[in-house]
Amino acid sequence: MILAEKIVKLRKQLGWSQEELAEKLNVSRQSVSKWESTNSIPDLNRIIMLAELFDVSTDFLLKDENEVFESSQGSKSSDTIQVSLEQATKYIDSTMEATALNVKGVLLCVCSVIPLLFLLAMADSNKLNLTSDIAAPIGVVFILIMVSIAVSFFLKTNQYDDDTTVIDDERFELAYGVHGVFSEKMKKFRPTYNRRLSIGIFLFIVSFVPLMFAAMSAAGTDLILMMLIVLLLIISAGLYLVIPVSTKYDALNNVLRDSDFNSVKSKRAKRAEKLAAFYWPLLIAIFLGWSLWTMAWGITWIIWPVGAVLFAALIGLMELFAKDEEE
Repeated sequence: MILAEKIVKLRKQLGWSQEELAEKLNVSRQSVSKWESTNSIPDLNRIIMLAELFDVSTDFLLKDENEVFESSQGSKSSDTIQVSLEQATKYIDSTMEATALNVKGVLLCVCSVIPLLFLLAMADSNKLNLTSDIAAPIGVVFILIMVSIAVSFFLKTNQYDDDTTVIDDERFELAYGVHGVFSEKMKKFRPTYNRRLSIGIFLFIVSFVPLMFAAMSAAGTDLILMMLIVLLLIISAGLYLVIPVSTKYDALNNVLRDSDFNSVKSKRAKRAEKLAAFYWPLLIAIFLGWSLWTMAWGITWIIWPVGAVLFAALIGLMELFAKDEEE
């Protein structure tokens, strides 16, 4: 098979038009047309770029006797599943759809205490004709409803398992050219990832500022409760920005990295998910129990930053024990 035929076959395998391939190579469509019609031959630099885009070796492109399409990454064992461009794209889409459900569930859990805090603030300021004895039970009902809805979102994510299990849990290799396509996707996505991650981290850092100033100014309990609501809303905004972009970044890396690494990474992610499913409801229960017992809402808010740091420490501890077991 000659070079022209290989370019045509690899281009069509990736679903690219001549214009799209020309744009990626920074040449005209006429140049690509001439290569494919054997009227001209690409120079050495273009050959190297073609090999990178198609994820094949330059040796494969240049030698006519190379008829079999072998990836430049080398062949894998017979039990390795080959992932096509369509499958890899479906994996990204399904992962993001599952993440959208997870984000809704997480935000509902984080914000579930907001109605309770608002009602208690109204009761403390003698507004809405509420007393703390009435506000607390109504707020707890809101918590139960919102957490129940959040759990339903978490359960719905299992509908995407079939679309993600190959890359997350199986040994796989990418079909010819897929690596080049997703490398380009990653390159385009990285600025968005960096920008949103930076904004999210900034929101996490400044989320405690309103509450801190309220506490320092010896404000009343009602104002402190309202500032705690602001804190939770700011944290929610940060999570809304960070979780989707972090998930997409990890998903793109999962496609681009080797399957053994992905299996380990997937196990780590699943361990973290199991811990989160137990940890955060427990933290909410402790916060509510402590707050309702002491009614010291201006103090009990401290459980949230401490709980977040503790969660990160527990994840690190789990990874340490898991690493010891693997060794």
